[in-house]
Amino acid sequence: MAEKPFYHRPEPRWLGPSSRCVPWTSYCEYEDTKPRKTPTCFAMGTDRLLALVAGIWRAWHGTRGTKANPIEGEHLLSSFLTCEPNSVVAPVHPKAMLVILMTERETDIWMAAPVEETLKLH
Repeated sequence: MAEKPFYHRPEPRWLGPSSRCVPWTSYCEYEDTKPRKTPTCFAMGTDRLLALVAGIWRAWHGTRGTKANPIEGEHLLSSFLTCEPNSVVAPVHPKAMLVILMTERETDIWMAAPVEETLKLH
């Protein structure tokens, strides 16, 4: 992660502890099958327990949407960190997967530690 250009000059207001974590219940990756890509959903069990992904989010005011249907206002933008895929995700998406915070220790580091320490996760 430290090699990525964004992290060489992180914007301090985006990396504060209050905006470092993104909750999720499932996410979808698309396997490159022909003639159409095949969606595969991943979750923490069949009951889709709430889990945390290492990422950053922030509020942004502006216009999103299409030219035909612009949506003006405040929007929540998020970015997710990725890592090498595990054995479950790799057959579907061999390039990367979300950094899922699996332990309380990982969550504590991601949420409260200095940026330099969080960059050592995964």
